[in-house]
Amino acid sequence: MKFTILTLFPEMFSSFFASSILKRAIGEKLIEVKLVNIRDYTKDKYHRVDTPPIGGGAGLIMKCQPIIDALNENSTSTTHKILLSPRGRTFKQSVAIELSQKYNDILILCGHYEGFDERVYSYFDEIISIGDYILTGGEPAAMCIVDSISRLIDGVITKESISEESFDNNLLEYPQYTEPYEFNGQKVPEILYSGNHEAVKKWRKKQALKLTRELRQDLFVRIELTKQDKKLLQEIDNKETGSWETEAIKKGFKSK
Repeated sequence: MKFTILTLFPEMFSSFFASSILKRAIGEKLIEVKLVNIRDYTKDKYHRVDTPPIGGGAGLIMKCQPIIDALNENSTSTTHKILLSPRGRTFKQSVAIELSQKYNDILILCGHYEGFDERVYSYFDEIISIGDYILTGGEPAAMCIVDSISRLIDGVITKESISEESFDNNLLEYPQYTEPYEFNGQKVPEILYSGNHEAVKKWRKKQALKLTRELRQDLFVRIELTKQDKKLLQEIDNKETGSWETEAIKKGFKSK
């Protein structure tokens, strides 16, 4: 996967791409990143890339010429061109999956100031927003998108790590624990020591349903509940420990 980022501040990405998983992915050529400084393309004698809006108004607007010249020189007919703007569709996990599967060459334009000359929009394939809030520039948004898509590329992280994640099937991820068994009076749920993989899987689904209903009703209402899901929710509502869980613990739990 190739990412090309058009930005006024390429230095903002230095540490982002020089550490952790993305650094390794770049080193192993699983992803390629090209940072393009839009200022390098301006023909303005003062090297400006912005100007006050025609007709008056607050702030400065990014000009067409340097953006489009940078775009044309750093893209091909197969490049998927994304413009970051509050106008766009909201970026979600489903969008990350879609982009990772459909494209091998993605270009992202980072905005600044009060936005773009309106004519810039027509040169891009789609507009994306990462949420309903205002940033000082598009660079943090571009980092979110590149990171989210990159981890879906084969080999960047293990398949096991992404097989069950938050937002799959509109569910938050279930709780996870590490040793020791007890820490400051809080204990690891005994079912996780049972050795009963089916029971553990069922418990995790129950906890994912519980968390999603409590914390993200907007996601929960989208879930197509199975018969088992409904039974698990009933156990939650009745504050019951299912017989399946009790039996699994009884057979397999070893005190820590």
